[in-house]
Amino acid sequence: MAPEMNDGGTHSGRRPVRPTAADATDAADAAAEGVPAAAPAPGADAGATERGADADSNTPSVHVSHAGSDQAPTPDAPADDPRVAAVRRVGAAGRRWRAVQLGACAALLAVAMTAGAVAVGALRDGGGRAVATSAAVSPGLLADGDLDAGVTSLQAHLRTQPRDFGSWATLGLAYVEQARTQGDPSRYPQARKAFDTSLSLRADNDQALAGLAALAAARHDFRGALTDADRALERNPYNERALCTRIDALVELGRYAEASKAAGTADARRPGIPVFTRYAYVHELRGDVTTARRVLTQALDAATGPGDIAYVATQLGQLAWNQGDYPTALAHYARALAADDGYLPALEGRARAQAASGRPEEAAKGLEAVVARYPLPGPLVALGELYEARGAAGDAARARDQYALVDAWTALARANGVDVDLDTALAAADHGDRAAALRAARAEWARRHTVHTADALAWALHVNGRDAEALGYARQATATGYRNAGFLYHLGMIERATGHSAAARSHLTAALELNPGFSPLGARTARAALTALTAPPAHTTPRTTGAGR
Repeated sequence: MAPEMNDGGTHSGRRPVRPTAADATDAADAAAEGVPAAAPAPGADAGATERGADADSNTPSVHVSHAGSDQAPTPDAPADDPRVAAVRRVGAAGRRWRAVQLGACAALLAVAMTAGAVAVGALRDGGGRAVATSAAVSPGLLADGDLDAGVTSLQAHLRTQPRDFGSWATLGLAYVEQARTQGDPSRYPQARKAFDTSLSLRADNDQALAGLAALAAARHDFRGALTDADRALERNPYNERALCTRIDALVELGRYAEASKAAGTADARRPGIPVFTRYAYVHELRGDVTTARRVLTQALDAATGPGDIAYVATQLGQLAWNQGDYPTALAHYARALAADDGYLPALEGRARAQAASGRPEEAAKGLEAVVARYPLPGPLVALGELYEARGAAGDAARARDQYALVDAWTALARANGVDVDLDTALAAADHGDRAAALRAARAEWARRHTVHTADALAWALHVNGRDAEALGYARQATATGYRNAGFLYHLGMIERATGHSAAARSHLTAALELNPGFSPLGARTARAALTALTAPPAHTTPRTTGAGR
């Protein structure tokens, strides 16, 4: 679903065959710098590097290639930051087994975006001038190991055809997806350079404008994403990337009625899985789970490719998980993994459902595999909380390690211009600096008013002892009808702290009835609080004086 709804969501590679994804990425980097890259030998297991997540301000200056240049602009190298290295080491160690088939991707590269997906191919007309065509597909199909191989192929193509504006736009989208799915935002400045190069070759081409919208959304600059999406749609009202990013931007700005209208427009112009999943999420946000499920089921019935099947089945699994239907969620995740056995969102979702179903060991192994490949905040926090709840020897230290990696990722994202205040607020409120959590939540609320930012601000206020102020935000988070057990839990705990005992009992009960395993630690705390609220008041025997005996 949309970025914020799928916390730290990632997409997977395929099967371990031939060179690793890291090998492909290293070759891509060499190609972008104009250095011929030797193809790794089959079965090679070279060291991997971690790639990244979301960002927007302070874009580095762009060095555009001249018209006659035969090589791509040199990408900026990430800063030598020990926090960057910490994140990359974890991801690299876990991804060394993950391989790709380099020959599977040639001039046509399928690229997924943060809030949508599109496949863009560079074609050539009879006069030798590059033209571009696009067709959207789902993130699941695109975010596989072939993405890295496709980057290598595109960079090689652009060394010989540097004026192909369509391929520059496609390369920019590829960098955005590498950043988003692989945990390293240092790709974002490279993406911006590619889009600017595309626009220098053909001003106002809708591919590059839609790519800029995707980049802004990835960096959580949703106002900028909306502006760029509208610019792209002025040039091409049927650009699916722009249509989908426009929906996402409106959702993430809390403009839900407009998002619903935008989803209807996109459905009329370019119906397909990327639009269907957004349409479903807009309905889910309003509490209309029945329509969301129906639309996703229809999308799954229409899906044919393994990537599309994995993507939509995972969205159905998440919807079932949110409603506490773990057997159905596990069935959907199983279908997703049958289509793509390395699809990370399905692996993460399955682990969460296993934990909620009383299978913590399986859940821990699943989440360990996920964060070993891509250490992003959502699964890192989930694994840390699972360790805390399990409480085995060494689990406390293991949990601290996960939370420390969240801090490292946050520092890396901020260094590359990503607005991570929402991620910071949610993680720090429970597992870090509470004062920093409140600062981050206030900053995020100043930018956008969504159910998620309202919930984050409410909880940050609560953990800082400001419950009277928190109550209004907690109520606002649940006002749309969105059925989220975490939101109900937060509201119930804040109501308890402010003396609204009856309302607290109602909302804590609702949270546990909706999704009793919504969080290993949160669910445990909710049960304890509910027990305290429902226990009969203690009675003490009145003292009697000697005269009364």
